[in-house]
Formats: sequence, structure tokens, C-alpha cells
Amino acid sequence: MTITAMAAALLAAVPACAAQAPAQAALDRFADTLGYRLTMVDNGPDCPAGIDGCFLATITLTVPDTIPADLGRFSLYFSFVNRLPRVESDIFDHKLINGDLQQLILKPGVTLKPGARHEIKLWGVGSNFSKAFGMPNAYLVADGLQARTIAATRPVIDPDTGLEILPFVAPMTDEAKLAVKSDADKTRWLTAERAFDLQAARPAAAATGVVILPAPAKATQTKGRPVDLTAGVALTVEGADRTALAPAIAALANAGVADTGKLPLTIRIGAASLAPEGYTLDVAAKGVTIAAKDLAGANNALRSLAQQAAFEKGRVTPLHVEDAPLYPYRGLHLDLGRNFHGRDQILKLVEAMAAYKLNKLHLHLAEDEGWRIEIPALPELAEIGSKRCHDPSEQTCILPQLGAGPDGTSGVNGYLTTADYVAIVKAAAARQIEVIPSIDMPGHSRAAIKAMELRHARLTAAGKKAEADAYRLIDPADTTQYRSIQNYDDNTLNVCLPATYRFVDTVVDALADMHRQAGVPLKTFHLGADETAGAWVNSPACKAMIAENGGKSGELTPRFIERVTASLAAKGLRAGGWSDGMGHTQTANMPKDVQTNIWGVLHTGAIREAHDQMNRGWLTVLSIPDLGYFDMPYAPHPDEGGYDWASRGVDVHQVFGFMPDNLPANAATIRNTRAEGQPIEDKPLLEPGHRVAGVQAQLWSETIRTDAQVDYMLFPRLLALAERGWSAAPWTPAYQAGASYQWNDSRVDAAKLAAGWSDFAGRVAAQFPLLDAMGVAYRVAPPGARIANGKLEANSEFPGTAIEYRPTGGTWTRYAGPVAVTGPVDLRTRSADGKRASRTVRVEAAK
Repeated sequence: MTITAMAAALLAAVPACAAQAPAQAALDRFADTLGYRLTMVDNGPDCPAGIDGCFLATITLTVPDTIPADLGRFSLYFSFVNRLPRVESDIFDHKLINGDLQQLILKPGVTLKPGARHEIKLWGVGSNFSKAFGMPNAYLVADGLQARTIAATRPVIDPDTGLEILPFVAPMTDEAKLAVKSDADKTRWLTAERAFDLQAARPAAAATGVVILPAPAKATQTKGRPVDLTAGVALTVEGADRTALAPAIAALANAGVADTGKLPLTIRIGAASLAPEGYTLDVAAKGVTIAAKDLAGANNALRSLAQQAAFEKGRVTPLHVEDAPLYPYRGLHLDLGRNFHGRDQILKLVEAMAAYKLNKLHLHLAEDEGWRIEIPALPELAEIGSKRCHDPSEQTCILPQLGAGPDGTSGVNGYLTTADYVAIVKAAAARQIEVIPSIDMPGHSRAAIKAMELRHARLTAAGKKAEADAYRLIDPADTTQYRSIQNYDDNTLNVCLPATYRFVDTVVDALADMHRQAGVPLKTFHLGADETAGAWVNSPACKAMIAENGGKSGELTPRFIERVTASLAAKGLRAGGWSDGMGHTQTANMPKDVQTNIWGVLHTGAIREAHDQMNRGWLTVLSIPDLGYFDMPYAPHPDEGGYDWASRGVDVHQVFGFMPDNLPANAATIRNTRAEGQPIEDKPLLEPGHRVAGVQAQLWSETIRTDAQVDYMLFPRLLALAERGWSAAPWTPAYQAGASYQWNDSRVDAAKLAAGWSDFAGRVAAQFPLLDAMGVAYRVAPPGARIANGKLEANSEFPGTAIEYRPTGGTWTRYAGPVAVTGPVDLRTRSADGKRASRTVRVEAAK
């Protein structure tokens, strides 16, 4: 019997938990019929006294016309990610449980009346710009009964888009009240009319010629008859076993070029004159030849050939390519901790990464909300830490944060088994992709702490105190009160305990063993080290260490990082971490081989952190939101999903136009909507001889509960990041220490950027059929549109996208050009295979 099953059996044996059938049935009926509506009212209201910078939202409950007779006193639980310093209700008292989980407790003596409506005012801190901030699966709890999800709050899948929607969240239509937080914020919603103007200003040409993405360093098509690859090729590989290229060979076959013909395709590996991952590719009448320095280069050449062959339907114009990456690090970070995404989804993404020459998969395996990797020596981590359900004692699961619901069956639960992880590492290695496991610490560790507390209790009850204490991650005598940025008061490992370092070693050793099982040594371990709340001021275990640091408890996190990175170095591993934590360490106390991911926002901390940590000689990867936080919305609009704390919109054009080698220059192309006209300060100056190691996309998963949402948020933005990691951005001015830039600065070559975008957008459109074939549900961007002089005009972000329109009360019709209309019109676009639609937008004639 598993630990979870044993704990559940013990709970079931408690008489108080045996619910009477009539009472349970009454709660069930009430949960099924209770009306529930979340409405965002105002992002800039007059705030109650003592609350600065508030916003107002409401929950409206509609009592059903028939109230079950056996319904007793109950509580309502819901998730809300912003802090709620004030909640007003005539029937409920409010209590924060932890993190984002909130409780509304029915007041004593309250009697619900059939058909009554009750409005609960939520005064939040910050802002709420998107419907995606609504969290599903609110639920009801009564003593002795099983918790029940309120049916009205369940998410549903839109059959047209394939995406999850939340029907209980009211439409957000009042731009004046909801689009901005203050007069200083110049953000405007990207309506269909504004999108039309924006896309008209960014013309994109349909793909012709070479469509390889990312763009090769040099690619030339020559005169001559197309080379017919439809009959297949005779493949030979020199310098390696052809099985090492099996996935790339399979991708070529999927593009219509099978290894069954007579035309020779020769791959020579070991060319000393080529750069790592580089290759040459020649397609000529006599056959196809590839030269590469290494397996990665050969893989990249085959992927390029597959793209071009698919575009030209197997009859490839004679072609010569010379190619190598601009940066050695081109990564994708996937957060499995907040909401789980499993083995099959990850394997699909690994194949897509290889197709577009990304080479680092950063798997975020643990968070406050979930532990997602099996560690055989510590089974509680996966069995308890991976599941969220309503168990206030947290004996069978952890609390249901982020709208996970009460029953533990949601798809956001789960973990990778050892076999799953080994399979992922093997699949990635077969595609020359390094897997970088990440366990965030010492903050962001609530799931681990709760799992290890359960282990401690189990072993203590068995009389095994020493064994129980061996992995306890908190000091029970620590009375420090704190709240992390995600609102937890118990999510930080105690860095003064030997057990904490034993825990780290055990987890790292287990991951290293999985890599050995996969035949791929672990190279890098990412310890996070960001956003640490510091729960140690009153910890007896920490008092001596705090005294040694001059009474500064804040010095304990840097010392923790230094100690762990030294331990990793002793194991032959590179340590990685996020820039805020890593930047507080002493360089002299750190190993020389360190990876740091810069996640500061461009207009605030990105340049300071990037230049500081490049100057230290560290391997510096740009993970900044303006370039690569793909959990941010594509555009500022309430119907676009994602968090927006760093940016109201990160569209494909912005990612494509980024200039990694001159961070200050990006002020010319990325507008600071909250401080218009303010240049970015170039401090500290970047010392000569230093350069970023590369770029990485991040997908944090707080609002991303389905695999289709993962695909939507990543693609096609990930194609733009792949382009910037591989190919130079010729519009970039040379870095000059101390130079500052303004919006639309002429030193950034706007003509080259426009020409580059036009070409890139065409090549993206050419990739959509390949993504469809891989099963990647990329975003289908809604069209831009306007009604002018009685005629509907529409355009799309990418060339060749099918647009459909529907007058009020009419049927969907393919848009072929300006057409006379009367009254409002709905529009949408369709995926290349026609199976999915964008969200629907509406336009009306200007008044």
C-alpha cells in the first residue's frame, strides 16, 4: 500500500469523516445549482482606507430556487492570486488559508433565501487586467462531508479553439476602467481595429526561396532544375552510427524524403573547420551532401533540409547552405511545478525544439504548488507533493492552490516517474538537447517541506527519531512570520539545518543517477535561488549563523547558494540559478563555472543584472520577460491569457526584434508604457570581452492547465526566440558603453528590422503545416479588421492565414478582400490545417 493510500485509509477510519448520505446529497445538489460569477469591476477605484493601489472585483452568488432541506452551514473556498486585504460580504467572513487559497465562511445565523443574489466585494492589491486571472474549481465544504466543486466554476474546452475557457468569468468590456492602473500607463487594448493598423504597419510577404528557420548564416539557391527527393534518398553516414541521427532522419521522412531511394545523401561528421553545431548543406542534381563538425551539426542540417523539402514539396531548388549558431545556449524552460504537464507533452516539445535547433531543455520540477519528479529514497515527495486536494491536514495531499479543485483528480496533478524522466533525457540526447533539471530553493519549496513533514511524522510515530530528523527541512522552533511574494507563510527551507543540505545532495544524486540510466551524464543542476522570503530571523538553528554575518539574516541565502554551488562543483556539475539570488553572492566564493539566468525586466533590472554577471565571467543566459516570458500575454487584451506583471504583451514581433548583444538599444523597439520616454540606464557598463551565452524562453504555468495552452503560449513565439538564438539581428547598433536609447531611436536600423520581419513572418507561415503534423496547437492569432466606408477590411499577422467573417445572424464566410457589410461583423482566422480557429473578434463601423 502506498503512503497516500495508507493515509487515506486512516482518515476514512475516523468516524467524524463518515458523511451521512442525505447531508452529502444536499451539499452536492447545492454545489451543482449555485450560481457563481467573477467580475472585474475597476482597476483604479477609490480605495478603502489603508489600501493603496487597489482594484475591485466581485463574486456574485445566485442561490438556486430550491435549497436542499438538509443543507447545513458551509464554507466556500476559491483561489485568488492577488492579496485581498479587504473582503466585504453580507453572508460570509473571509480568511486567507495560504498562498492563493481563500475561504468564505458562512456567518452564524445566516439563512439563505431561494433565488437571492449575494455580491462579495474583493478589494485586491495590484491589478487584474485579464480574464485569465480567474481561477476555476471553487468548492464547498461542510463538516463531515466530502468537498464538492461548484459546477458553475468548472473550466470547459472551446470546441473551435481547443483552448480552456472559464464561463464564470464575466466579459471585460470597459476599457476606461479595466485597461490601465493609472494615467501614467499608456497601454491600450489591442482591439481588432488597432490590430489592423499595427499589422498594416508591419507588412509580411509570403515565403519564397529559402524558408529555413532559424535563418542560416548563408544560404544560396542556384540555377538549375529542382532536385527531386520525392523518390527518396540513399543515406550514408561517415564518422558516426546513423542510429545517432534517427530522429532527424525520421523528421526528413515525415517531410516526404524517405531513406529508400537511389539519390545519394551523404553525411560526413568530424569536419574540423566547422564550428560546433555548424554544418554545410548542398543539394544538387548529383545528390545531397552534408558536412558537420559533430552530431548536433548533422542533426541541424537534416532539420534544415526537412523544412525546405516540405515547403518545396520534395522538389528542392539547388541549394548551398553554410550555417552555425550565433549563441551556444538556446533554451526552453517549462514549469511543471505550478501545473503539471506530462511525459507525452514534453516529448512532443523536445521534437519541436530539435526542429528549430534549440538545445537546452530546462525542466522546472518543483514549486510551492507541486513536486513533479520521483525520488526513490524520499517517496513522499512525489506521492504527496504532486497532488493538490482539500485535505486541511495535508496528510494525503497539499492544499489545492491555483484552482486545482478539491478532489485531487484534476490534470494539474501528477509527477514524472523515474522511467518518464529517463525517457525524456534519452529522447532529448538523441536530438542533441541537454536536459537541465531545476529544483527551486530555498524559497518556492512548500511542496517539499510538506512532504518531508509527513515523512517526519511517519518515522517519529515509528520511533525512528534520527531517521525522521534526517530530512526535516524546517526548524520547528522558528517563530518568524513572513509572506512570500506568492503569499505563502511556510515555503522556505531552513538553510541552517544539516538536513537541508542532505536533502539537496539526495535529490541531486537521484537526478544524476537517472541521467546515468539514460546514458547521458548530468551536466547542470539549476537551484533557482530566487525570491527567498527569509524565514530565519527567529530560528534558533540560525542564530549563530546570523551572528556570524553581522546580524544580517539576509546574508543567509547567498551563503546557502555558495555552499550548494561548491557541493555541485565537487560532483563535477555546473550550478545554475536565477539572477536575483545569484547576484547577491560573492564571486570569490563561487565556482568559476556558473550559469545565471537573467530574469529582470528590460526597463528595470535586466541590464544591471546581465552586465554585472557577465562581468563576473559567468555563463549568462537572457531569460528576461520582454524577450522570453511566454506566460505573458501575446497582446494587451483581457481575452489573452497569462500573467502580466512584467509585460502587458510579448508578441512575436517583439521577440523577433530583440537585440541580445546590445540590451540598452532595446528601448528603441520595446516601449516602456508605464514610464514613457524614460531611457534605460546602462549600469554597470559591460566590460570588453564579455557576451551573453544565449537566450531562453520561459513558460511558467500558473494559468496554464492544459497541454493545448502550453502549445498556444509557446508557438509561434518560440520560433522567434529560436531565430534570435541562432541568427544575427542586423539592425543592432554596436554596443557603446554608457549609450542610452529612446523609443524609435534612429540608431536602430528600422528598415532592416522591417525587412527582416517581412521575411521571417513568411518563413513562420511556412512552418505551420510542419507544426500541425507534429501535433503542436500553435496560436492562431485573431485577425485585424475595420469597417471603412461601409466595407469590411481584414488582415492577418502572418501571410496566407485564412480569415473568416460572419455578419450578425449570418454564417461564416471566407474573406477574400474588402466586402460591403452592414452592422457589426465577427471575424476569426483558422490554422493551416483548418482544424482550429482563433478567438472571435468583433468590429463595428466607426461612429
